[in-house]
Amino acid sequence: MKAVKHTQLTAVAVKGEDSVVVVCQKKVPDKMLDPSTITSLWRISDQVGAAIIGHMGDARFQAQRMRQEAAEFHDKFDYVCPVDYLAHRMGDVAQIYTQHAYMRPIGTATVMIGIDDEQGPQLWCSDPAGISLGYHATAVGTKETEAKTILEKRLKSAGQLTFDATVQLAISTLQSTLGMDLKPEGLEVGVVTTQDPTFRTLNEEEIDGHLVAIAERD
Repeated sequence: MKAVKHTQLTAVAVKGEDSVVVVCQKKVPDKMLDPSTITSLWRISDQVGAAIIGHMGDARFQAQRMRQEAAEFHDKFDYVCPVDYLAHRMGDVAQIYTQHAYMRPIGTATVMIGIDDEQGPQLWCSDPAGISLGYHATAVGTKETEAKTILEKRLKSAGQLTFDATVQLAISTLQSTLGMDLKPEGLEVGVVTTQDPTFRTLNEEEIDGHLVAIAERD
């Protein structure tokens, strides 16, 4: 759990009426690094994406394991791996790592988003202890407690969460949690919608449009 908070990164995820959105901070630790190689968002399958916050090496391992599980499920059953199944599987894997003295627990928390054909938008979170739960909205990382408090208050008065409203709620919650105005290059936004169930990330122009909308509304 300390490894997750040690990254100084926070991710916020919100489930809307017809979409799921996850927003992460993006920090480039060295000016010599190529910013496009730094990310907390991972494409697991065409329909499932994940934000993995924590130890970077563990995050890459976690993403590769999730891709393997999703691919094996698709190969075995011939349909897309559901988000809830994947979350439970990764919870089982993480729990095994806590049982044996020769294994080090995985130092990451994972937020998974996707669209289920029957249940609609899905948002699940898995932590290093192996607990996997579904959420309407959640946060992981350094300031997850503050973010969850803000989300609780805002969800009560949010009304109908369209795609734009869902994106802006997630971004504004992250801004309020950090107490600063974020720039497009300092954010990563992953989205999945019922109209287009393919996981994708918003580009800087799209993120800037939502930031302008939030600033005008406030």
